[in-house]
Amino acid sequence: MIDLKNSGKQQVKFLNDAYKHGKISHSYLFVDPIQKKALATAYWLACRFMCTGDNKPDGTCNNCQRILNGNHPDVFLVKLNGKQSLSIDQIRPLKEELAKSPVEGTHRFFIIENAEKLTLAANNALLNLLEEPVAPVVTILVTNNENQVLPTVRSRTQIIHFEEQEFDNRKAELLEYGLSSEEIADLTNFDKLEQEVKYLYQEIKEKDNLAIVRAHHLAEGASAAEQKLVFFYLKKFALNELQEEASKLAAAQMLNLLITCDKMRASNVSFRNCLDYLVLNY
Repeated sequence: MIDLKNSGKQQVKFLNDAYKHGKISHSYLFVDPIQKKALATAYWLACRFMCTGDNKPDGTCNNCQRILNGNHPDVFLVKLNGKQSLSIDQIRPLKEELAKSPVEGTHRFFIIENAEKLTLAANNALLNLLEEPVAPVVTILVTNNENQVLPTVRSRTQIIHFEEQEFDNRKAELLEYGLSSEEIADLTNFDKLEQEVKYLYQEIKEKDNLAIVRAHHLAEGASAAEQKLVFFYLKKFALNELQEEASKLAAAQMLNLLITCDKMRASNVSFRNCLDYLVLNY
């Protein structure tokens, strides 16, 4: 379920002012490195239109709850669903809905997550949606990289950026660590991955048998950028603990093993085998 508290504060203020003055655009491109705030803000806007509470949007009325749970007939979400790209077959139903009037509210909302993953055919189909629509529809594209969205699509949207200093600092760290800008742009699950690696780090330290299971789970399907990010977080946790007297020796041992893992990776040892080595030798 989407949490409206994750919405971008500045972006919400901008959209709320536009709403009050009847200036909401028919199409937006929300650019957010992590996409979490952008997606929550897209849902905030839908709730702002349809909320029946006093403090709109309250997130608790029946309309808001149905929107946030994905059960409102006037709000449509298109997402990857485990696939590598967004296909034309996922856009066609939106074109069919475009001809219909809102079922309950005054507007319909089409929200497209990971818009940078749209295929060329899907992009071309989307162009028709983004022309000045006859029906009262607001289309919101959410992406982590506006440069990967077709220029003709970008030109038909109002672009709102969610980039923050926190991400800029993290991006600088990752660039220094060795990730390219393209690899960083492809990473959309920073928070989730960091939490998983944190669990792994604690399980390794506690010699918990679950560590090997989590290591294999992390290794399954991990992209090259995600693999680098896993070792980045492991080193970051160890370096933080190195500053604490009580955990200095354990952190030093972890860092030594991570250095060996770096050498193994440079010799083309698989990511999974490197994690196995780390877990079994700590």
